[in-house]
Amino acid sequence: MFIGYARVSTDDQSLDGQIDALEKAGCEKIFQEHVSGVKKDRKALNEALEYLRPGDTLVVYRLDRLGRSVRQLIEFVNELKEKQVLFKSISEAIDTSTPTGQFFFHITAAFAELERNLIRERTQVGLRAARARGRKGGRKKVIDKQTFEIALQLYEENKTPVTEFCKRLGIAKRTFYRYLAEHKAAKSSS
Repeated sequence: MFIGYARVSTDDQSLDGQIDALEKAGCEKIFQEHVSGVKKDRKALNEALEYLRPGDTLVVYRLDRLGRSVRQLIEFVNELKEKQVLFKSISEAIDTSTPTGQFFFHITAAFAELERNLIRERTQVGLRAARARGRKGGRKKVIDKQTFEIALQLYEENKTPVTEFCKRLGIAKRTFYRYLAEHKAAKSSS
């Protein structure tokens, strides 16, 4: 059974063109929604996934209706494969029920893996270069030691409200409390 999924990002856009193409492709049921592809919680897509049975084919008009990145698409199609569900994209002529479609999809997956590996490699090279220049990495401290000691003294004196001394020292109250918790933890472990 062919099950369709149609999505547009805004209410201003129309699903009509996608629905027509999905019906022409033989979809017996079409799940549709108006929601951004960035959002992870897509109700109609989740309903379609629940509806699909082994041997069914999920059909979309275009790949970008499912995900914004190649990685997202590959993970999604692998999830379908685990459920023994096939996948078809009309515009890109991808059909995982055919050897050519599977091959094309795997080539796409290989490029995605290559991209991830290149990013990882560039990151490692950058980190090594930074360490060689004396940079340790990580975030800079939000509060320097001297400012924290002043804030801690005011806190322990209990004369000035936390909100007031944090404002005067130019630090966020949450940041002060986080540093305070770290300070107490370090004190109790030594």
